[in-house]
Amino acid sequence: MKLTKYIRGRQKLIDNKLKTLIPEANRFPSKIYQAMHYCIIGGKRIRPVLCMASSKICGGKEKNAITAACAIEMLHTYSLIHDDLPSMDNDDYRRGRPSCHRKFNEAIAILTGDAFLTLAYNILSEATKDADINNRIIKELSDVTGTNGMIGGQVVDIQNSKSPADLPTMEYIATHKTGALIAASCKTGAIIAKALRKDEEAIFKYGEYVGFAFQIIDDMLDNEGIVKIFGRKGAYNRARALVNRAKEQLVVFDKGPAYRQAGKKPLIDLADFILERKK
Repeated sequence: MKLTKYIRGRQKLIDNKLKTLIPEANRFPSKIYQAMHYCIIGGKRIRPVLCMASSKICGGKEKNAITAACAIEMLHTYSLIHDDLPSMDNDDYRRGRPSCHRKFNEAIAILTGDAFLTLAYNILSEATKDADINNRIIKELSDVTGTNGMIGGQVVDIQNSKSPADLPTMEYIATHKTGALIAASCKTGAIIAKALRKDEEAIFKYGEYVGFAFQIIDDMLDNEGIVKIFGRKGAYNRARALVNRAKEQLVVFDKGPAYRQAGKKPLIDLADFILERKK
């Protein structure tokens, strides 16, 4: 199956599920629900797709991971809405359209981000029929979206916005602001599949390397961050090395039932897609 068809098929499943999880736009107070539906449209859905693919390679069913995958997309969307605010990155456009604070206003944008954050954890509390698994997922995702992950990375990014950061600081920003949620998306899929410890660790490491590479490519697209130190060629070579290390983690799935080997190809293709993306 070609990767484009693979991604589009799962994007459709994710988009349809998201529509059922977010209250209808005409529900009172309608402004917040209108903003939520507006902001959730678009995006490549890389994180939820990785969650579903990671679950499948570990022996789970993709349909059992889709609810958690959608909650992950909500957490990602919340971070984008807040990142775009004038007090943060001050971006006027997101996903090809006016950002939330431009379409609505700054107060609604803040509350829309908050709404996605709280709704995501409400959904995760019942993401599967197993309460212990739900608790594990909530603990994992709350850790990587908090000060140990996205928020911590954003704080350091803001502190270094007016002066060039050194390489360790840039790597911290990349692995926390962006990479942490990508790695946790992969681990969440493995947790839902009740993966063996070694498989869960392998898929998490895959996610860490892919997540770091993702941010480096972002830096290349924006001509900032690590590109300022290594140049475009050097940055790309670092991203490619990380993607290769990510693929190496999947060797553990070469043994065992056929679904393990079959599940490798989407994850390998997704790693290459992240490396070669143009937007």
